[in-house]
Amino acid sequence: MKQDAILFSSYQLGNITLKNRVVMAPMTRSRAIGNTPNDLMVKYYADRTEAGLIITEGVSPSPNGLGYSRIPGMFNDQQAQGWKAVTEAVHANDGKIFMQMMHTGRVGHPINLPEGAKIVGASPITYTDQMWTDTQGMQPLPVPEEITDVPAVIAEYVHSAKLAVAAGFDGVEIHAANGYLPMQFLSPASNQRTDKYGGSIENRNNFVLELAEAMVAAIGKDKVGIRLSPFNPFNGMSPDPKETEQYTLLVEGLKKIGVVYVHFLTFAMQPSFVDDLHQLFGGTFILNGGYTAARAEGDLEAGRTELVSFGNHFISNPDLVTRMKEDAELVPADQATFYTPGEQGYNDYKKLR
Repeated sequence: MKQDAILFSSYQLGNITLKNRVVMAPMTRSRAIGNTPNDLMVKYYADRTEAGLIITEGVSPSPNGLGYSRIPGMFNDQQAQGWKAVTEAVHANDGKIFMQMMHTGRVGHPINLPEGAKIVGASPITYTDQMWTDTQGMQPLPVPEEITDVPAVIAEYVHSAKLAVAAGFDGVEIHAANGYLPMQFLSPASNQRTDKYGGSIENRNNFVLELAEAMVAAIGKDKVGIRLSPFNPFNGMSPDPKETEQYTLLVEGLKKIGVVYVHFLTFAMQPSFVDDLHQLFGGTFILNGGYTAARAEGDLEAGRTELVSFGNHFISNPDLVTRMKEDAELVPADQATFYTPGEQGYNDYKKLR
């Protein structure tokens, strides 16, 4: 690929300068034994600093949000110290890193939670699926407990965001996609509330907008991004006839709040809708959805986005940017080791040089 490609050009994101337009997408990897970052994770992120921006795997702001086995949290000092080691290693390699905040909500099992935590959701509607637990294998998901104190949940996010900034993160990304807690408020498939957080599309948007507003107030608009995935059926979501109108209003609200970027999973979206939202937002977009370097360059040249995120390719190609620049062959990722503990399929992929 041409060395002067837009994909490899620098970009000003809020108050930080990214060395290229390549973003490492957030990907759950389940290596955080005891829900705390460790040396394996320090090496994993430090090895991938060719990306202009790294967005971490989903990190729970609350004990209640640790629904999967071995996912990391950011709500206590031990976790903050673990993440500080990660950010220091990334910054030492001239990288930039945002922490993705992922509260799993109803998509979790009590066995995976610490003592005293519970499975919660926008409404007591079960996601009828099974989940892996390390001690009892696959288990059906329980009925979530309806969240009654929404401000308390938002306060957990704010506390986590402050810990993230103190630990050296350049910012945070609210995970409001893929059927996790914020999207559980957005979708009528999981939200049947009758208070100001349920019913109309405006009401169902309230949780996400109040959350974004509180985060911006706490750590600054240059440090808060958000990930969205309209029409995405993952984790029991279902399309809604008013979804286009709802997400248009949501992006309008996020623009007013001033978040630094909106990160879209585009695979279930019409390209024209992506373009409409981009024009409406008028700020930084990150697009994700099976991109190759050539397709990313095409969308950047067309002005459809400012940044492009790559997922699985970064798992097995820590030097992905070099490989794209040199048109080198990409190593395929071993899906069998995506979520297993240990180094195999995590830190054993080699760089070109």
